[in-house]
Amino acid sequence: MSKSKKEIISMDSISKIYHLGNNVVKALDNVSINIYENDFISIMGPSGSGKSTLMNMIGCLDVPTKGVYKFNNELISEMNDSQLANIRNEKIGFVFQTFNLLPKLTSLKNVEVPLIYSSLGKKKRLQRAEEALSIVGLSDRMAHKPSELSGGQRQRVAIARALVNKPSIILADEPTGNLDSKSGIEILNFFDELHKAGNTLIIVTHEDSVAKRAKRRVELFDGKIVVDE
Repeated sequence: MSKSKKEIISMDSISKIYHLGNNVVKALDNVSINIYENDFISIMGPSGSGKSTLMNMIGCLDVPTKGVYKFNNELISEMNDSQLANIRNEKIGFVFQTFNLLPKLTSLKNVEVPLIYSSLGKKKRLQRAEEALSIVGLSDRMAHKPSELSGGQRQRVAIARALVNKPSIILADEPTGNLDSKSGIEILNFFDELHKAGNTLIIVTHEDSVAKRAKRRVELFDGKIVVDE
């Protein structure tokens, strides 16, 4: 991994421990990983391996029991709730398997949602949302609601929403899991384009065909990283 690239994430000896009755479950066990600008990483592992927990850590949706997590060289453990919310809203673009679009809103309004908490005025917000939708090739679907779109189009609206704040990282959880194979390939081709454009992508997946697209493969087993190549 080139050290000349800017480091975005540094995780050092991260553990996440849950106490379930008398049992101690180590969802993550002493995990260390560095993620750099323009990385394209797949995170794989069987059910219960810790990949979802690692994704939640990266996305600042959860905090480690122990270990050090730095995002853009700042300690996550020293941030308050509003600072963490700011990172989730502005620095990380989330793409989910189930799209998570608001059914009553148009594509344009769905993409605008993350910007509502920003200081941008309405005109600028809509302009940014339009730009993001044109990047994903949906300029002609801005006024359509999710129910009027195919699965692949819905996922592209979700990607536009993830892009609209120009985040440091796009974090995708099983992004092709709910799509037919043709739509899935379209979304993966689109991720290739995003990577070529300089974006940093992390895809959590159990599908080998998805992982093969990534330039770096991370595999977890029993809460530990067993492959990082």
